[in-house]
Amino acid sequence: MPGRLAAIFPKTAKPLIAMAHVPALPGTPLYDGSGGLKAAIRQVRSDVAILLGAGFDAVLFCNENDRPYQLNAGLEAAAFMTRVVTECRPESSPFGVDYLWDQRCALAVGAATGAAFVRAVATGVWESDMGLWRTDAAEMLRERRRLEVDEMAIFMNVTPEFASPIGSRSSGEIARSVAVSSIPDAILISGPMAGAEPDLSVLGDVHASVSPDVPVLLNTGAKSGNIAKYLDHADGCVVGSDLKFDGYTWNQVDPERAERFVRAARAG
Repeated sequence: MPGRLAAIFPKTAKPLIAMAHVPALPGTPLYDGSGGLKAAIRQVRSDVAILLGAGFDAVLFCNENDRPYQLNAGLEAAAFMTRVVTECRPESSPFGVDYLWDQRCALAVGAATGAAFVRAVATGVWESDMGLWRTDAAEMLRERRRLEVDEMAIFMNVTPEFASPIGSRSSGEIARSVAVSSIPDAILISGPMAGAEPDLSVLGDVHASVSPDVPVLLNTGAKSGNIAKYLDHADGCVVGSDLKFDGYTWNQVDPERAERFVRAARAG
């Protein structure tokens, strides 16, 4: 596990990254005006404490409930997300930032809050629930340099949720090309939507297609009952839905499910 990922997790062979899902932020359709932003922060802070207590190596903050998602975030989105991450970030564990689905917003929030990594769909053109989706890895990596956060890792999702590629290349072919042309610090493999399992053969094909110095992480669909088989083909994982009460993405974290997942992952 070379490069920036190894610098973040120097003592962990296959890092386990837990999602810290942020409730809907102000201005979005599902925002809870009665509880306000303070209630959202209390929930995220509680989830982070449970996840780290269960033994996860890092948390990844994401505006998961800002549905429908935007491809171009507003200034208020970056401001509110920065406040949540600043107030909830762990003191002694690495953390990351994702903003669905604006890569520049994720990078800006990550830079402002001291994130160790960001997650983004940074390559390709996609037909998606949000319309036509054109990404730009070149812009993102240049922005990282401009913001002087070169140590921040960028995890690139090459099979994003809620979208399908415009083009005929296989996931393995895309990953092999991205690993050379887009300089990812890790490649992420996802299922068709949050919480959905990707085809195990796709994960295996991608892992076999890229150089050993390019880590490949499972990005969705990890569960305590399947994580062992996925980690046979992946260099780590990002998990969210399986850690929630009833396994439902937008519920709060269930301490028992979080601990069960870590035990299952470490057992292998």
